[in-house]
Amino acid sequence: ASMTKPVASVALMILYEEGHFQLRDPISRWLPEFSDMRVASAATYREVGRSRFQTAQAAGPITVQHLLTHTAGLPNTYRGITKTDFDAIAPQREDGDTVGDFVTRLAELPLNFDPGAAWEYGRATDVVGRLVEVMSGMSFDEFLQSHIFGPLAMFDTHFYLPEDKLDRFAGLYRPDVTGGLLLVEAPTENSRFVRRPHSYFSGAGGLVSTARDYFRFQQMMLNGGELDGVRILGRKTVELMTVNHIGDQDIWLVGPGHGFGLGYAVVQDPGVVGMPYSKGSYFWWGAFNTTFWVDPTEELVGVLLTQLRPYTHLNIRQDL
Repeated sequence: ASMTKPVASVALMILYEEGHFQLRDPISRWLPEFSDMRVASAATYREVGRSRFQTAQAAGPITVQHLLTHTAGLPNTYRGITKTDFDAIAPQREDGDTVGDFVTRLAELPLNFDPGAAWEYGRATDVVGRLVEVMSGMSFDEFLQSHIFGPLAMFDTHFYLPEDKLDRFAGLYRPDVTGGLLLVEAPTENSRFVRRPHSYFSGAGGLVSTARDYFRFQQMMLNGGELDGVRILGRKTVELMTVNHIGDQDIWLVGPGHGFGLGYAVVQDPGVVGMPYSKGSYFWWGAFNTTFWVDPTEELVGVLLTQLRPYTHLNIRQDL
């Protein structure tokens, strides 16, 4: 799930180091469908019945930095006046949808707020993946394999699991009212992470991986962009990704005391967070109760992988 987002963000920053863009560049340079965005607001009493919202010209363009920090204002499935509209255009993997198809549909919807005005979690990292494709001329899965997974010897990280690895695939569960677990998605060839068509490569949440592989990726980040003699990013780029880019905007999903960098939440005040992180630690979570954190001060990487949703009745991540 969303443990994919830091990987996708690193992929785009590889292209940053190659000189393809600056963070403040409008994404419409590569995705012209985002050239003329509008912002939705509540309909007036005279308009109710004809439209659920009215729109006005966005105050400025969506930049690459907005995408990486979740401040672009894009519609999403969590909150916002355009939630219903987003749900109607969400990716349809079974029909051979591609991330490019989805991004085109997404650009047709109005924004929830002016770019940069707030933090709102959503599918912006799918647009990040599409930028990688357009800038590099490669499909997103090919780019990740050639620039990250291959060089880091991440042999078990895939958008769609090869069927010869099914005997190592974990099932997905949900809590039962009796206190037990119910199987929601069996680890078979019918899983959405295995079955064909293999066409939608989601930077927002498409990868499957292992503890070993994911550890190697974050160890590379802790090392300043290098692992086992292989350099993925320069040290200054890693530092740029893991500092706060959004001031004091509310990161509602993780709570106060945090900022947000380029694909990572960043601890600003451990006392406000109420956890024994070092200041400057960075992390993210996944929808199936997965998490990682990197603490540069302690030279520590932590990874927790479970397969459970919902999981808010547990404190396992906090306890670890």
